[in-house]
Amino acid sequence: MHPETRLHRAWFVAAAAFIALLAAAGFRAAPGVLIDPLHNEFGWSRATIASAVSVNLVLYGLFSPFAAALMERFGMRRVASTALCVVAIGAGGTVFMNASWQLILCWGVLVGVGTGSMAMSFAATVAARWFVRSRGVVTGVLTAAGATGQLIFLPIVANLAIDEGWRTASLVIAIAALAVVPVVLLVVRDHPSDVGTTAYGAEPGEAAPVTRAGGSARRALSVLGTAARTRTFWLLAVGFAICGATTNGLVSTHFVPAAHDHGMPQTTAAGLLALVGIFDVAGTIASGWLTDRVDPRILLGVYYALRGVSLALLPQLLSGSVEPSMWAFIVFYGLDWVATVPPTVALCVRQYGAAGPIVFGWVFASHQLGAGLAAFGAGAIRDSSGSYALAWYIAAGLAVLASVASLSIAKAAKPEPVLVGSSTTSA
Repeated sequence: MHPETRLHRAWFVAAAAFIALLAAAGFRAAPGVLIDPLHNEFGWSRATIASAVSVNLVLYGLFSPFAAALMERFGMRRVASTALCVVAIGAGGTVFMNASWQLILCWGVLVGVGTGSMAMSFAATVAARWFVRSRGVVTGVLTAAGATGQLIFLPIVANLAIDEGWRTASLVIAIAALAVVPVVLLVVRDHPSDVGTTAYGAEPGEAAPVTRAGGSARRALSVLGTAARTRTFWLLAVGFAICGATTNGLVSTHFVPAAHDHGMPQTTAAGLLALVGIFDVAGTIASGWLTDRVDPRILLGVYYALRGVSLALLPQLLSGSVEPSMWAFIVFYGLDWVATVPPTVALCVRQYGAAGPIVFGWVFASHQLGAGLAAFGAGAIRDSSGSYALAWYIAAGLAVLASVASLSIAKAAKPEPVLVGSSTTSA
């Protein structure tokens, strides 16, 4: 860093990444408020619409580790800017659809791949490459971008869907995604050495990373093959699958229609879900700060256990009006929403070293598999029973299981050398 520069370049890269992640989160905030409008216009069942959400969530997760490998090969800037364009194409393309398979193609495939190409893997890669000091805090802040995107876009999408129609809401999200592309291209750089500096908090003269010549898909699969032979990977994957089921899959997708079932207006329910985003920002940043100071395994165990308690109480809290007990749930659940990400990223990096972002990509894939199953399953439960109550209780039990899995993770003495060996520099 040049002596006249008052703020390290890493903070500008992190700010641009935050804006990009915020924009990508916009369309992912839409499903919960568009289920009823799509059902009313096309007559599609909630399970059919939720199946498109499931494809989106699963691809969002499955593409994440390949995106991390692509960022190793082609750079974060190229991958992130291309991903935003794909999100815009998917969001904009929905305005022309008239069949459910087109919903799955645009809303499910294109937006799922686009958001999966950056999202958590992008956040983990930025934090790992550009920060040594304050890495946990930065991971928390970048993770919170998704919640902030929900905070900004969800009320807008809900009001636009009611006042102007869901097509206008989709176009607004497409335009927002495109508007961020120049920010990524101008500010983000792939490595500190690209601008003649080192990561924030790194020792001066630290060696520049080696760009891989091998295929990105092979790299991602190779890392998976090695990580999958460790107990830690599966415990993290189980916990994060349940995390996805109890957040993106269930609450994010079905909270608005569930509240509407109890007589609450959709805009009010969407506003409550947006408030979850406000408190999620605070909770995730605080979790990042705690991750730099407290054993991440303990943090995860506590987060999941408290989440289970709150989900078990939710069926009794839903009503046509917003009571104080519902406000308490929104605050509590918001603080816990994505607080699991910083300690999970930390465990991946500590256990697997330089391959940590790719390993986290695979762990995050399990998160989205869980989310996809929960999105479809909750819709099917609602169609068959006329109520979401059973879905909330199942999710509560799973959260307790995630707590047990997290506390069962063994402490890592050092990164796994086989993951950072011959094909890369040592961590």
